[in-house]
Amino acid sequence: MENPLFLKSLNHISLVCRSIEDSLNFYQNVLGFLPIKRPGSFDFTGAWLFNYGIGIHLLQSENPETMPKIGPINPKDNHISFQCECMMTVEKKLKEMNIEFAKGRVEEGGIRVDQLFFHDPNGLMIEVCNCDILPVVPLPQGTIQSCSRINCDIQQMQQQNDQAVGGRQ
Repeated sequence: MENPLFLKSLNHISLVCRSIEDSLNFYQNVLGFLPIKRPGSFDFTGAWLFNYGIGIHLLQSENPETMPKIGPINPKDNHISFQCECMMTVEKKLKEMNIEFAKGRVEEGGIRVDQLFFHDPNGLMIEVCNCDILPVVPLPQGTIQSCSRINCDIQQMQQQNDQAVGGRQ
């Protein structure tokens, strides 16, 4: 796979916030991020946090009242995902903190990945999962990257047939 921009890693994500204070509280006390020094040359309100090899930059909205309302929990919304050590512990902690969440599950090849989805104070969807048990399998070159479930199933069957025929030659 080509790396045309010579990227090394994801550095941070920036999030526009209704309230820096509420967001700091959430990212520190719920997700375990630590505040870090932010350059003093910025002329806008914000905060930087770091943990798990990633930074989160919180930016105070100039018009918090015009930010979109927080909708229902929808796992198909844009979200950031964190892997955890124990799903039962995360679920128990979310209940103790009175954080509303929705459960999900992905099954693939006999592997079950459990998911918990909830919102940050600004409506950003957060996922916590045991996704590390699902192997990362590169797709063959030329494979369609985005497809419907039916098309993916057909494509997968075609690939398996091609491999079976290729193995007999």
